[in-house]
Amino acid sequence: MLAEMAALARAHGFPHLIAPVRPSLKDRYALIAIERYMTWRRDDGELFDPWLRTHARAGARLARPTPRSLRITGTIAEWEQWTAMRFPDDGQYTFPGGLAPLRVDRHADLGVYWEPNIWVVHTAQP
Repeated sequence: MLAEMAALARAHGFPHLIAPVRPSLKDRYALIAIERYMTWRRDDGELFDPWLRTHARAGARLARPTPRSLRITGTIAEWEQWTAMRFPDDGQYTFPGGLAPLRVDRHADLGVYWEPNIWVVHTAQP
């Protein structure tokens, strides 16, 4: 897929392919800031996250983290349905699949979640 996207970028004269990446293991570490998570390395020196590692092995460089890339809001009932969890009080909650905490405001009947990502840059040149 990356090769096809790079070829498409080349065909349109773009020297780079820049993509937002959702790290595949970040949901297991939802309380860790994306800025710290992206620096984690395995014992062999490679990036900790498998999806980031895949991009790095394909020649990409990590450009920058974006802690607030995608905002998802919903009522408390919607969040309870989406996550199969209960949110009995105000506060921050982690949930399955979430890369960062969900902030719940029961008085406002609102849950706000900011999905982080990491921008990566691939060279589109052959």
